[in-house]
Amino acid sequence: MLFYPAALPLSAQTLTYAAGVIRRHRKKIGSAWRKLNPGRQALLVLAYLRKGDTFAELAAGFGIGTATAWRYVTETTALLAARAPKLRQALTSAKKAGHAYVVIDGTLTPIDRVAADRPFCSGKHRRHGMNLQVIASPGGDILWVSGPLPGAVHDLTAARIWGIIRELAAAGLIVLADKGYHGAGDPVLTPYRGRNKPASQKEANRAHAQLRSPGERANAQLKTWRILRKLRCCPGKAGQLAKAIHVLQARETEG
Repeated sequence: MLFYPAALPLSAQTLTYAAGVIRRHRKKIGSAWRKLNPGRQALLVLAYLRKGDTFAELAAGFGIGTATAWRYVTETTALLAARAPKLRQALTSAKKAGHAYVVIDGTLTPIDRVAADRPFCSGKHRRHGMNLQVIASPGGDILWVSGPLPGAVHDLTAARIWGIIRELAAAGLIVLADKGYHGAGDPVLTPYRGRNKPASQKEANRAHAQLRSPGERANAQLKTWRILRKLRCCPGKAGQLAKAIHVLQARETEG
């Protein structure tokens, strides 16, 4: 096997944060000696999430077994995901931050086809995947990420399953969404639908799109972490991975 140096486009503060999470966890559980120190384990996990390298590739590069690489990644992503804000907490923070509105949008995390693949096939995207709901600030910062649902689940249905509409209404926040959320009711604002719309509705739709588009960059931020471009693990892990990435992405934007 050949080896080569490679760059990881992340900041040192993100590595330091992840290493700190691992170090505190090891101390809490009284972990015995491990082959990789917290800093190296953190680097391995960041490479997995950001670059999408396989466990075999990472194991070879870090001089450990494939099973050990899997355990390190599984442990760390669970620790990071546990630090992601809950929905009510995220909306309360958005309210305190003085955001004029928030943006909700669904994203599909592609997966390998599975035996019972029909529930995972998204008609909108014409591919198999998991539906994740993302709430973002007007500037595109990720505020909250939902758990995963099969790709065939409609965005509005997913929002209702996770209780998002109810929590948004309770928080008193204005919410901008695309046509996939039509029928959600207050406080979700969606574009006008139909052909031959009057000029006033067309102008309203343009203004709506202009306000919503920066917020939709949150999904693009998630997909810069290549592990979410196509999952090779259990589809049910999509939410945990996305939540872990949310925590790490917040560290990146802090700098």
